Amino acid sequence: MASSNGVRTSNGVLGARHEAVAAATQWKPAQPQAGAHTHARVETIFGADVFAERQMRQRLPKDVFKRLMETIKRGQKLDRDIADVVASAMKEWAIENGATHYTHWFQPLTGLTAEKHDALVVPDAAGGSLLSDFSGSALVQGEPDASSFPSGGLRATFEARGYTAWDPTSPAFLNRAEGVVTLCIPTAFVSWNGEALDKKTPLLRSIEALSEQAMRILRFFHTDAGVTRVNTTLGAEQEYFLVDRNLYFARPDLVTCDRTLFGAKPPKGQQLEDHYFGSIPARVLNYMSEVERELYRMGVPVKTRHNEVAPAQYEIAPVFENANVACDHQMMVMEVLKRVAPRYGLQCILHEKPFKGVNGSGKHNNWSMSTDTGVNLLDPRDETHTNMQFLTFVCAVIRAVDLHADLLRASIASAANDHRLGANEAPPAIISIFLGDMLTDIIEQLESGSPKRTLKGGALDLGARTFPQIPRDAGDRNRTSPFAFTGNKFEFRAVGSSATSAWPNTVLNTIVAESLDVIATALEKTAGRNPTPQKMQQAVKSVLQKIIKQHKRVIFNGDGYSQEWHNEAKRRGLPNFRDTVESLPTLKSKKTVDLFRKYNVLSRAETESRYHIFIEKFIKQVSIEAETMVSVARTMILPAALEHQARLAEAIGATLAADVDCEGQRAMLEKFVGLVDRFRAAIDTAEKAADEHMDDPSRHALHIKTKVRPALDALRSLADELEEQISSELWPLATYRELLFIK
Repeated sequence: MASSNGVRTSNGVLGARHEAVAAATQWKPAQPQAGAHTHARVETIFGADVFAERQMRQRLPKDVFKRLMETIKRGQKLDRDIADVVASAMKEWAIENGATHYTHWFQPLTGLTAEKHDALVVPDAAGGSLLSDFSGSALVQGEPDASSFPSGGLRATFEARGYTAWDPTSPAFLNRAEGVVTLCIPTAFVSWNGEALDKKTPLLRSIEALSEQAMRILRFFHTDAGVTRVNTTLGAEQEYFLVDRNLYFARPDLVTCDRTLFGAKPPKGQQLEDHYFGSIPARVLNYMSEVERELYRMGVPVKTRHNEVAPAQYEIAPVFENANVACDHQMMVMEVLKRVAPRYGLQCILHEKPFKGVNGSGKHNNWSMSTDTGVNLLDPRDETHTNMQFLTFVCAVIRAVDLHADLLRASIASAANDHRLGANEAPPAIISIFLGDMLTDIIEQLESGSPKRTLKGGALDLGARTFPQIPRDAGDRNRTSPFAFTGNKFEFRAVGSSATSAWPNTVLNTIVAESLDVIATALEKTAGRNPTPQKMQQAVKSVLQKIIKQHKRVIFNGDGYSQEWHNEAKRRGLPNFRDTVESLPTLKSKKTVDLFRKYNVLSRAETESRYHIFIEKFIKQVSIEAETMVSVARTMILPAALEHQARLAEAIGATLAADVDCEGQRAMLEKFVGLVDRFRAAIDTAEKAADEHMDDPSRHALHIKTKVRPALDALRSLADELEEQISSELWPLATYRELLFIK
C-alpha cells in the first residue's frame, strides 16, 4: 500500500521518521485558544499577574505597606505580625484573577523549580461553605517533604521534614498554565536544621555579604549618603533551540536526554553564517510573541529576541534587575519557553549542546553592583581615570576572578556544558578577564604611577554625508573571553543555557565580597583615621597598584580560542579545568570551604553537599545518555543497518545471476559489513563500560570520563558513518537536516 508521500519501509508500513517529517511539513497553526496572547498594549498587561508594589499599595493598609517596603527595598527584617494582613490581601487578589490554589515556588538543587499546590479555599466539614485556607502562617512557611530532594549528605533519607520560607523581596505571581491559574510564592527551601537545600538561600546570603563589604568602600570614599545597601544586578541572555514537535518525538535521545546522541553532519549547517540576526520564521515569531506576553504579565522585563548563530537557535534577553529577582525571572523564562512551544507544534530545547557540529547554547550572565539609590558602581563615567572608586571596584573584581578562577569554573561545570566550553563557539575553560583598550590602558597607567588620561573612541565616518555621526567606543568587544567588561558591567559568558543563574551568581558575589573586604581593610589601615583627601588618594593608589601587580595575569584581551593563549595561560599559571570531573573537586578544597564559611554563605556541610549533588548529577546524566545510546543503537540503528546490508546482498545476488560483473558492489558490501561489525562491537563495549559502577562517586565520575564517554564517542562516530551510507528510506531517526531546517 502506497503512502501519501510515496515512502514505504520494507514491511509496507510508513516509518515513524517519515510520518514525523510529513506532519512537520504540513503543520498548520491552530485556532487561538483561551489564554492565547492578544494584541493588548504591553503597558496595560505588564505586571498584571504580579503582586508587586502597585497591587500592594492599593490593597494593604498604609502602615503595613510601608513596613513591607522597608523589608523589600532596605533588607530590614520582616515582622511576623503583618503576615496575616499581607496573606489576606494576596489571597483576595489571586482569587479575583482566577486562582484556585497557591504554591511555595522554590528551586531545589537539581531540576528547575518545584511546587506543591494547596487550595486557597476548602469546604468546611459539613460541606456547607468554603473556608479560607491561606493565612499568614501559610504565606510565611510551608512544609514540603524534603526526603525526595537531594541533600548531598546533609540529612538521612528518612528525615523528611523541610521548610519553605517566603522571600518577600521577590514578588508573588500568578502562573497561568493552560488555563489553570496558580498563586506562586517565591520561597527559600531549607532542612529541619536550617541547612540550605536550594539555590535561593545561598544567593541571598551572598548578596548580603557583598552589600556589607561594598558599603565599607562607599563609606571610605564618602559616597554613602542615603545608601543603605548595595545590590547585585543581573541580566541573563537565554539561548535555546526550537525543533518541530513531530520530529522531536521521532528522536528518543532528544526526548530522554534533551540532546541528540547521534546525527551525521548535514551538508548545510551554519557555515554560510546566514542565520544570526536573520529574518525570524513566522511560526517562531508568533511563538516568541506569546512567550513575551506571558512573561510581561508576570513582570519579567524581556527586551530582545533574535536568531542566534546556529540554525534553529534563538535568544531572549531581559533588562537588568536586582539579582535575586532576576534569577527567579530566569527560571520563569525557561519554564514559559518550554510551556508555550507545544502550542505552535514546537519543542524548546535548553540543552547546552543538542546538536554536534553547530554552536551550542549559553546564558550570558551580565553582572554589576548598584546602590539602592540607583548608582551603578561599575559605570566608568567619561573621565574614567579620575574615578578612583570605580577603579577600586574593578580591581576587586580582577583580584576575585584571579584568586578564585577555579571556583568560578566549577560554578558552571556540568555534563552538558562540557560539550560547549572551549569548542570555539563558547569561552574557553580558562577563566580570564577582558577589559578593553580604554580600561586596560588606565589599569596600566595606575600600575606604573597615577592615571593621566582616558582613551576616547571618537566617531565613525560612514562615508556618506546623509548618515548621522556615530560615536565609537574606546575599545571593541571580545566574544572569546569568558569574563568581559562590556561598558558598565561584567559579562560571565561561560554559564550554560540549561543552568540556573543563582549558583554562578552566588559564587561571583562571594568572591567579590571577599576582595572588597581585603581592599576596604587595606584602605582603612593605610589611610588611618580621618584621613586628608591627599592621604586617601595615596592609600587608594598604593592598594590598587599592589593588586594590579599581583593579579594582572588574569587580564587577557586577545583571542581566547587560540593555542597561543592556552600556552600563555599555562605560563602565567592560570588553571585550565577542561571538564566537570576536573573542576568540581574545587568545591571540596579548604580555600573554598573557608571562603563560604567566612561570609556566611554556606557552611562546610552545605559546601560539601554541593560537590556530592553535582558529581552525582553528572554521573546520572551521562549514565542515562549511555543507556539511551545503547538502546537506540541496538533496536533502531542496527536493524536499519542489517536491512540495508540485506538489500545490498540481494542486489548483488541478482546482478551475479544476470552474469554481470559486480566486483565494485561486492567490495562496497564487504566494507559495509565490516562497518556494521565494528558498530555491533562498539555497542557491546559501550554497554559494558556503562554497566560498571563504583561505590565512590569521585571514582565513578572518573570512570565515566575515561571509559564511558570515549566508548560513547566511538559508538556515535560509527553510527554517524552508517547514517551517511544507509538508504534514507531505512534510516530510523530524524536527521539534522530535518531537525534544523524544517520550520
